[in-house]
Order: sequence, then structure tokens, then C-alpha cells
Amino acid sequence: MNHVIRIGTRDSELALWQANTVKNKLQDFGHTCELVPVKSTGDLVLDQPLYELGITGIFTKTLDVALLRGEIDIAVHSMKDVPTLLPKGIVQAAVLPRANPRDILLHKGLDFLNEEGIIATGSLRRKAQWLHRYPLHQITDLRGNVNTRLQKLKDNTWNGAIFAAAGLERLHLLPENHTELQWMIPAPAQGAMVVMAMEENKFCLQAVRALNDSQTEICTRIERNFLSTLEGGCTAPIGALATIEGNKVLFSGLLLSIDGQEKLEVSKEVPLAQAQDIGRICAEEILNKGGKELMALIKQQLNK
Repeated sequence: MNHVIRIGTRDSELALWQANTVKNKLQDFGHTCELVPVKSTGDLVLDQPLYELGITGIFTKTLDVALLRGEIDIAVHSMKDVPTLLPKGIVQAAVLPRANPRDILLHKGLDFLNEEGIIATGSLRRKAQWLHRYPLHQITDLRGNVNTRLQKLKDNTWNGAIFAAAGLERLHLLPENHTELQWMIPAPAQGAMVVMAMEENKFCLQAVRALNDSQTEICTRIERNFLSTLEGGCTAPIGALATIEGNKVLFSGLLLSIDGQEKLEVSKEVPLAQAQDIGRICAEEILNKGGKELMALIKQQLNK
């Protein structure tokens, strides 16, 4: 009997695009698949900033439960949403080739940049980096799926909003008025899609492994090691980006205060063969130059 691989996914347009991409690739390898869409708490509660909900993995927990209960065989996530500590029994089966990892600003003109302005984002990382660069600006919260956020930007008098480039590019929704923020360090693993499965499910692990991109796997592991060493959940103002150029790995990472006034950053270039621990080493460097105290302050502020 042909084994049907049940693919768990959130039911937003972007999540379904990602799940269908995995489904199509698996079907190209001869597997039979079906999608199982679910809603996460992060999709249902839209009137609070993510950091106020106080839940790590808010977009992934529902699918974790479905995996553990045997209701789905694999789960497809935006990798930046996945906590670094996985539930017991759930493992990373594959990381697909990375899309554009950068953040972009959608705007209604750039005249406001050196004056007062209002920028929308639901991300503490984006907020902190923006305020560090543009301290005169005000940040307003922006939640919802990609289409909802685009409509909110259109309906409000904000000067702009920050999005992940990958989501808009995948859905062909990138408007003309945009600027790629090369100076902004993205979230660890931003732009990457990951497939999770149960460790005991050897059939699915073998099937999905064929989708794995080794360079993306290396870079996202470095970034997530940086994140986990800093002990930051996905809501903390932490950025990390690793890229491979030839036989070298280039890494940039940072930790900011929530108001963006304090910034600790690190950059390294190492041979690919020696890059395994670079994320941890860079995080320890940040911790030793004031990062421990800053992380304690951030946790205190988020837990108020």
C-alpha cells in the first residue's frame, strides 16, 4: 500500500505556499501527499504584539502537538518561527534552499527618514534596529498574515512597514515602493523553510531528506546556535546572518536593547571547515561584553 505523507501546515497563504512547495517536491520523488491545515495561537490572537503573548514557538506549537499525536507525518515551518529547543521526539528532517533572507521597507516615499515618522512592525528585532538608526521615529505594532499587513499599511497614515523579503517575493506581492534594508540583520534562519518529523518515523525522514540543501542547513545551524547560546526566544531583539562565499563563512550577529539604544554586535569570517562552532563563539563574545546583563534586562522587561 502506498504511504500517504500527511503534511501539517498553518492555513495562511504563505504557509500554504510553503507546504505546497514541499508537497510538490515530494510528489516529484514519487510520494503521495496531502495537506492538513491548522490554525496556530499566533494566527488567532492578532490584537497583541507577539512578545506580549509570552509564548516561544507560538506559530509552531499546534503542529508540534499534531505531530506528537500522530495526526500528521511532517510539519512545514518558516524556520525563523521554530524554537531552538525542539519537543522530545521531533527532529529537523530537511531545510530547503533559502530565499532572500533580508528585511524590506514598504513605504509611501522616503522623505520622512531624517524627520519624525511612524513605522509598523510586530518584531522586536526590527523595532530595535530601526530605532537605533532612526531614534526620532515611532513604532506601531503590525500583526496578521501578509495580505492583512499590506492592507493595514494601505489603510493607515504610517510612513512605512517592515516585512521579510522572502514572504512577499514568494507570493508575488512585492510592491514598487520598497527598499531592501541591507543594514538590518535578519532573524536567525529568516528566508528558510524547514520540515520537521518524528525521530521514529524513518520512512518520512528518508523521504524528506532528499529536499535538504546543505549550504542552507549549515548557515541556519550557525545562526540558531548563536540564538540558543544567547538564550533568546524568537521574540528577543536578536539578529544573525551566515553566508557561504567560496570556502569561507561570513557571520554577523547582534543583540539590542528593546528601545534600540544599546547595540552589541559581532562579525567574523572563518574557513568553512572551521565554521561549526562560530555561532556559539560569537554569542559568547556578545555575552562577555555586556550581553548577559542586557539579556537579563530584556527578560525582565518582557515579563512585566
